[in-house]
Amino acid sequence: MSIDYEKEYDNRGRIPEHPEIFARWERETAAYRAAAPGAELGTAYGPSPRQTIDLFPAGGADAPLALFIHGGWWRSLDPSMFSQMAKGPNAHGVTVAVVGYDLCPQVSVATIIEEMRAACLFLWRRYRKRIMAYGHSAGGHLTACMVATDFKTLAADAPTDLVPAGYAISGVYDLTPLLQIGPNQDIRLDETSVQTCSPLTWRLPAWRTLDAVVGALESNEFLRQSRLITESWRQSGAQTRYEEIADTNHFTVIDPLAYPNSAMTKRVVELARGVQSVKR
Repeated sequence: MSIDYEKEYDNRGRIPEHPEIFARWERETAAYRAAAPGAELGTAYGPSPRQTIDLFPAGGADAPLALFIHGGWWRSLDPSMFSQMAKGPNAHGVTVAVVGYDLCPQVSVATIIEEMRAACLFLWRRYRKRIMAYGHSAGGHLTACMVATDFKTLAADAPTDLVPAGYAISGVYDLTPLLQIGPNQDIRLDETSVQTCSPLTWRLPAWRTLDAVVGALESNEFLRQSRLITESWRQSGAQTRYEEIADTNHFTVIDPLAYPNSAMTKRVVELARGVQSVKR
């Protein structure tokens, strides 16, 4: 039986109440941006207006460091919608950087991957700390890309495993099916770029950890993508974990990050603390 990729990857079509969810995110992020002590908003890590980081410090100089990457099919949304994704980890003493990037079709997915690497190197040079990355949807894909990057090949002053662990939420790791969906008019993937931009196909460096989680109510393709990356990377020697978050869809799946006592927040904090303790 053939797969209707258009339907499988159309999250806004599958979730007709998504405008209300986005509006709630806007309210929640505005409230947290106003309340977060010491927030440093709009720090530039690159030359374009979207290459910025919103920093939400916590726990002093020894705090673990985490990077949150938003979604939107690499072509929409803004990091300012997701400040509340720092709220849960902040409550446990984890400093969070919420990062922005240029959007398709103005740039390619490959360029966005390079922008995320540049953001990680910017944070390394500022804090001299390894980073735990977490992200949603397109940000889940970019999270996996950061975990699979050998940063020593990009900068002599950086550790190979600058991002040794990630928590990827509802990501796409084999981009091949996206050639068959409408949004690719903007994403502009082709047969070559789906290979070079799919972290599933990359040679995985040693000592990597990845959780791939997904909403239990998501499409079969999103469930498959998260299972696929955990199974493949486990065979390559990574520590991986797959989980379906009960009663959540593609958008509500990230809501627990705003709550300090949620299981999702506690796992992100655990990974961030584990990255902080790396001594390689």
